Amino acid sequence: MASARLDIRLDEEIKARAEKASALLGLKSLTEYVVRLMDEDATQVIEQHESIVVKDSVFDEFMAACDKANTPNQALLEAARFTDESGIK
Repeated sequence: MASARLDIRLDEEIKARAEKASALLGLKSLTEYVVRLMDEDATQVIEQHESIVVKDSVFDEFMAACDKANTPNQALLEAARFTDESGIK
């Protein structure tokens, strides 16, 4: 069950269009429509900012460079430990 509340003010025309869209989709309420849109958009935005897509050739070059890399030095190990402890992804 939902426990957070969001109060917003919006233009009457926007509200009317949103209500119509909600009805056309067969949703129970405007709230259900807004929550659905927010969830879908938030998921997409987060995915765009937390992932990267590269061409196969770029990935292959990266992997080859990783295979050739030397053992990490102390500074790199400390940087990795810092990101882990800080929760950086």
